[in-house]
Amino acid sequence: MKIALLGYGKMGQIIERFALERGHEIVLKINIDNQQELNTANLRKADMAIDFSAPDAALSNIYACFDANLPVVVGTTGWYGQLQEVKNDCLNRNNTLLYGSNFSIGVNLFFHINEVMARLMNNFPDYDVQVEEIHHTQKLDAPSGTAMTLAEEIIENLDNKKEWVNELEGTPFEQVLKNDQLLITSQRVENVPGTHTVIYSSEVDDIELKHTAHSRAGFALGAVVAAEWLQNKQGFYNIADIFNFK
Repeated sequence: MKIALLGYGKMGQIIERFALERGHEIVLKINIDNQQELNTANLRKADMAIDFSAPDAALSNIYACFDANLPVVVGTTGWYGQLQEVKNDCLNRNNTLLYGSNFSIGVNLFFHINEVMARLMNNFPDYDVQVEEIHHTQKLDAPSGTAMTLAEEIIENLDNKKEWVNELEGTPFEQVLKNDQLLITSQRVENVPGTHTVIYSSEVDDIELKHTAHSRAGFALGAVVAAEWLQNKQGFYNIADIFNFK
């Protein structure tokens, strides 16, 4: 498979390593210094694009792939406010996109456990719940896409939570939290690939579900596996579609 890498920073370089190890070829590498090379002619040299760029670049990269009729795997987060718009455009133009807030196999197992736990906790209203996430200081969005996914899964499955709110450590948090709101706390620490914790607390004990990434390698390998899965498919997919947890 010939792959175009949209975003050739630390993640892009690790993705390249896994892609080459699995027998693929990198035919295009786009970073902040060569954006002019992101055009239809160059994209059409590839069979698949993988985007791990930045929130402010993701949408233009996606639409460039649509214009080139190139399937794209999107690991960049921070653009989900336009998710429905992108989905509609993808389907209307018969294009192909797979997105996910986290491509790690371990995190996707964690997502499934989180859903099951939230449904179970409907029977135990004495417990309140919150989400904590810690990432490296270069991460541009807060909360992380992974934390948002965890929170949205809880809201979907736990009857007494209706919306999430975010507190970024080191910034003022003046909001009074309502009982039906789910708090996501975000920390930015040097050299932390990503740690996510779901905490259920009562007066007598706490229950914690936690995933700790040791490096970016799990995310990168998952992105290549997702690109392999997406070959010869058409439509709009989420990373969860790869797994058969249901």
